[in-house]
Order: sequence, then C-alpha cells, then structure tokens
Amino acid sequence: MSVRAAEDLASGDHACAVPVSDEQLWELTARFLSGGLRRNEKVVYFDDGTSERVLERLTEDRMPVAAALRSGQLQVVPADVTRGTFRSPVADARALLHSYVDGSVAQGWSGFRMTGQMSYGAAAPVGIPMTAYDAALDEVVRERRLAALCLYDHGHYTTEQIERMRAAHREELSSPAAYDDGLLRITQTGVTAVRLAGEADHSNRPVIHKLITDTLDRALRSADAPMDIELNLASLRFLDVAGAVALVHAAEEFPSSHRLVLADVRPGVQRVLDRCGAPFATQLVVREARPPARLPGVPDEPHGPRERRVAEAAPEDRPEEPDPGPSPRLVDGGPAREPATEGAGA
Repeated sequence: MSVRAAEDLASGDHACAVPVSDEQLWELTARFLSGGLRRNEKVVYFDDGTSERVLERLTEDRMPVAAALRSGQLQVVPADVTRGTFRSPVADARALLHSYVDGSVAQGWSGFRMTGQMSYGAAAPVGIPMTAYDAALDEVVRERRLAALCLYDHGHYTTEQIERMRAAHREELSSPAAYDDGLLRITQTGVTAVRLAGEADHSNRPVIHKLITDTLDRALRSADAPMDIELNLASLRFLDVAGAVALVHAAEEFPSSHRLVLADVRPGVQRVLDRCGAPFATQLVVREARPPARLPGVPDEPHGPRERRVAEAAPEDRPEEPDPGPSPRLVDGGPAREPATEGAGA
C-alpha cells in the first residue's frame, strides 16, 4: 500500500486514513477538502454529526468557508442522507454518487471530491457489509475520476473494522506530527514554525517548553533561519494558566535578536495570556485570530429527490435516537470546564 499526504490526492484517487486522534481527524479532513476548494472542485462532506467541527477547522485554516457554502462549491450532506445510503441497496448508493458527480459537471466545477463520517455503515444496518459500499465507491472513482477519502478513526470503529477497511484500500494517507497525545497535536509547518491544535495543560506543558527551546537553539545556530519562532494557535482551544505563564517566561528568556510569535490566537486564549503578563514581555508577540466570517446555516433536509429517497430508505431499520439529555453549558463555543480547572477555552 502506498502512502501519500492529503494535499497530494487528485482526481481518480481513492485513499483511506486512520487518524490516531480527533485533531488528526479534523486536520486530514480539512486538508483534503481544502485541496478541492483550491482546485475549483465540487467538495462534498457526508455528515453524521461532525460537520460543525470540520467547518470550524476549515475556518481556522483560513479557507473561505462561508463563500464556498453560499456558492455551492462546498456541500454538507445531511446525516439522514448519509445514514440512508447504508440502508439502501448498493446500486442505489452508486446511483447517488453518480448524481453528485453529474451535478458537479453541470455546475461547471473542475472536479469532484468527497469524504465524511461513514461509521453508521460499519454496523451493516441492513446486512450489507461496508466493504460492498466501498467497492461500489471505488468503481465510481475509477469511472468518473472523482477523489475520495475514507476515514476510519478509533473513536468510531473497532480495531477489527479498521483493519478490514484498511485492507480494502490501495492507498493510505500519512499525516506526521511532531507530537500527538490525543489532547494536543503539534505539527511542523516551517523551519521555525509549528502549529498547536487541541488543548494545552500540565500533561503536555513540558513538550511545548522543549519544542520552543529546541527550535530557538536551531534558529540561533543557523544564519538562514527566521528570527521569529512562531507557534500558530488557530486550533488551540484551551490553554491553562500555568501554560500561559510558561509561554511568557519562555519569551522573556529569548535573546533580543529573536522573538516568540503566537499567531492566530483565539479570544479565550488571548485573555488568559493577557492576564499572565503577555503584554509586558518584550520578546513576545501575540497576534489575534481574524474573526471568522459568519457561516450560513447548514440545511437539515436533503437537497433533491434522489437524496430524499435515500434518506427515507428502509425507515423500519432506523435506530431509535437516544435522548441526548440537557444540553451542556457552553463557554466560548465549547463545553464548559469544571470551575476547578483554571485556564481559558477559545
């Protein structure tokens, strides 16, 4: 099985990926979708309760999400259609994919790519194995030259299911990280630049400190390295007080020739940095994230007759939806933390 990066996928490619963390899942999904948006392709995400996080990550990556949704270049397929696909005969699922590809051609897009959360099919709700649907998808990829990324993360699939679906694919995407503990993911984006995604707390604070120290050391030893050590915090949703203090203290130890730059800092993280002395650290630069454009509402209903038929397929097989209970209290767009946890969510 060959291994490539998400941005390298093009028309005619059908690959899988097995993320080790939620942050890697969103990173892979966003990079794959962004590649299509940049190529002027029609980009479709099959939702099953995850589209909000995907759109958020695309926005953090500074993709024109609102404009893409308005123009129809980016489409979120409702969960009813996604689940209905796996309650339909394989031939109907294949016909649905053909209709999406035909629609993208009629609309003038240069190509078509798709991914999404497909774990509902892993349980074979009508007795058809997921491998059968994947084989049909592979046929359409070959025939119609679309690009497809299948995601099998440990949060939605068993190890046995992952290995079975992995074996059904010719290619697997790679997405290396400098560090990923399931809570915080760090990726290298340049010689002296990294991106932090997730949550920074006491468990990974030493890793961040070592990262800054090692990067500064490399910069000081190289005449060609940039003078700024940049941490992109666009996807850092939580930073505790001790972590903020550590960043300020790290910057205070920088020589006058170099700076620690925190880029695309979310408002909640900005507040805790300010409380911990960031404005007074001369070698620290904090750049706030640009406010994301307001996203238009994602439609809850299928868009066309064929989608409605798929969504309504085999209603007797629909699982009874559990009562979610009271909604969690939200702080800055995320679940509220316990009062004892001192820090800032984004």
